[in-house]
Amino acid sequence: MTKWVYAFGDGRAEGEAGMRDLLGGKGANLAEMSNLGLPVPPGFTITTEVCTYYYDHARAYPEDLKAQVEAALATIGRIAGKTFGDPDNPLLVSVRSGARASMPGMMDTVLNLGLNDVTVEAVARAAGDARFAYDSYRRFITMYASVVLGVEHHNFEEALDGYKERKGYALDTDLSASDWKTLIGRYKSIVEKELEQPFPQDSHEQLWGAIGAVFGSWMNARAKKYRELHGIPASWGTAVNVQAMVFGNRGETSATGVAFTRNPSTGEKELYGEFLINAQGEDVVAGIRTPQDITERARLASGSEKPSMERAMPEAYVELCRIYGIL
Repeated sequence: MTKWVYAFGDGRAEGEAGMRDLLGGKGANLAEMSNLGLPVPPGFTITTEVCTYYYDHARAYPEDLKAQVEAALATIGRIAGKTFGDPDNPLLVSVRSGARASMPGMMDTVLNLGLNDVTVEAVARAAGDARFAYDSYRRFITMYASVVLGVEHHNFEEALDGYKERKGYALDTDLSASDWKTLIGRYKSIVEKELEQPFPQDSHEQLWGAIGAVFGSWMNARAKKYRELHGIPASWGTAVNVQAMVFGNRGETSATGVAFTRNPSTGEKELYGEFLINAQGEDVVAGIRTPQDITERARLASGSEKPSMERAMPEAYVELCRIYGIL
């Protein structure tokens, strides 16, 4: 039986850094970090060979792929102490692409997958924070509807902007749990109106929809043009990485961001990065809010005040930065 799925997490992995062609760059690096004992959220990689099979067989999957995915989901759940699709203790996952060559922003991503009208309440109870749970659910609906179901994103943005204007809110963070519940109802109505069917509530249906969307995005117009410009063969395909969610939108002690080992503007070998407090990755990528620089040097260059970062950053992250001499 062909192995289509490679798991990682809990200090070990079925893959390693040298398997970039099979696992894609992201999958190979996640496996390597897991093998090194770094605290990587558990997950699994569906190989680039599945992408090749997908396009060679009229967008169908190998027969034994589903069983391997289910086994890998169970492994993630065991490590995380949650169960995918469970109404009382649900595992939520992210679904991301990962070609062997970096193609930033060219393919699709889905976050917070596994949320529905029932599991969102379980997440709210477990977190003791209904606003966080419903904020995550509205993010999932808009992202999944846009990426997987083909509903134009501007439909949701217009609904949100109109609601904020009526309520006198300036920022998304001004909205309460009750506000997000109201908007979630409107978002689901938008989906039903556009597609003449309700937003999917079954977690497994959601997962396979997202996996198909990531493989499908390998052949979208922007990915094709990027490969053409950078000499990347279409035959390489992309892997799909499914990973337990961690949340940057859990309040003022949580954050999301990006970091590089070189300055992308100058090429200088130095730590470079940006972060946002109480946000998810889409907020950084979409430019919804202005991120803060990670390093003191970058903050000074941009004219930012030194104290603002330490006030905003989670204590554990500040301590880690101090250890490595970043602050």
